[in-house]
Amino acid sequence: MEISQRILLVFALVILSFPLTVKGGDVPDKPFTVIIDPGHGGRDPGAVIKQIKEKDIVLSIGLKLGTYIRENLPEVQVIYTRNKDIFVPLHERAAIANKHKADLFISLHANYCGTPSITGTETFVLGLHRTEENLDVAKKENAVILMEEDYSTTYQGFDPNSPESYIMFEMVQDEHLYQSINLAASIQDQFRDRAGRKDRGVKQAGFLVLRQTSMPSVLVEAGFLSNNYEANYMNSDKGQSYLASAVYRAVRDYKKVIDSKSDYKLVATNTPDETPVVDQQAQKVAATEENGIYFRIQLAASSKKIATNSSNFKGLKQVERIQISPVYKYFYGKTGTWKEIQAIKDKIKPLFPDAFIVAFEKDETISIKKALRKIK
Repeated sequence: MEISQRILLVFALVILSFPLTVKGGDVPDKPFTVIIDPGHGGRDPGAVIKQIKEKDIVLSIGLKLGTYIRENLPEVQVIYTRNKDIFVPLHERAAIANKHKADLFISLHANYCGTPSITGTETFVLGLHRTEENLDVAKKENAVILMEEDYSTTYQGFDPNSPESYIMFEMVQDEHLYQSINLAASIQDQFRDRAGRKDRGVKQAGFLVLRQTSMPSVLVEAGFLSNNYEANYMNSDKGQSYLASAVYRAVRDYKKVIDSKSDYKLVATNTPDETPVVDQQAQKVAATEENGIYFRIQLAASSKKIATNSSNFKGLKQVERIQISPVYKYFYGKTGTWKEIQAIKDKIKPLFPDAFIVAFEKDETISIKKALRKIK
């Protein structure tokens, strides 16, 4: 073999030894990722009754939940904030979820109260508490930060025992609140129908671990350790299996809806900066009349019904309130063109720096990517 041929052969072998890089829309999508967050752990036992500790129960339920997801939804990536008995600060739990750009965050807990007869499951989403009972649950779960070093600096002076600290949750700027409520409702349905538990409903409260996540997030209270029957149920292998199976089924059903409604596996061919320049008025007519696609700016979401007069929204007029139980969402602006909605957002950014764009198709929310594909 000639020297030149040998060189070419070696070069070809070197090239083939490297993984192929695919450009553009052919890059495989990030897997649907679920973060399982067993609460407490290590030096923080959580609620304790007799020899039963919350940290042990929720870890067992979390590990079973991860196994069910991996066995039945192999395309889904499961990541734990802890998979053994260690202490993980609240801010690190949220950081794990954000780092992996997770699609769901599920924090697992067990409840405790001073009335032993109270039983049932409840699932929380982020928001301002409506009752003192909800506030007490949030205080209990947030109190773990007192075990962290320099917690006052980390959480910007937040005091988990001070009701005044929870005012920060009154106007929730959460793009994912609606999806969180849907997941929470599905979990409660499965607890009731699959596990036969008493359904205490979907509730809102100011949980720090949920506030710091950037994806649909819920906090599950799987039962009351203060009730002997429920404590023994949650401490049993059968009880943990049924509770984990119920949450798994809710995740499965949630993912089915996401896949069917938002074309999760597709990649947009045009990013906002690459949107082709067209006649805006013609695009608006086509979008709003033919496709029903339009964009709005979400200013806030709150459990309270707030009057939409300009004095409540820093001078903005024509703010619209839409109720998506149990929250109210507040929107400003409406247009069928991406450039116009971006201009509106830029204009009000000094007033509402956390506002974000929401896409609609015939009055139902859809992903921004899907909306851009439909109007390109």
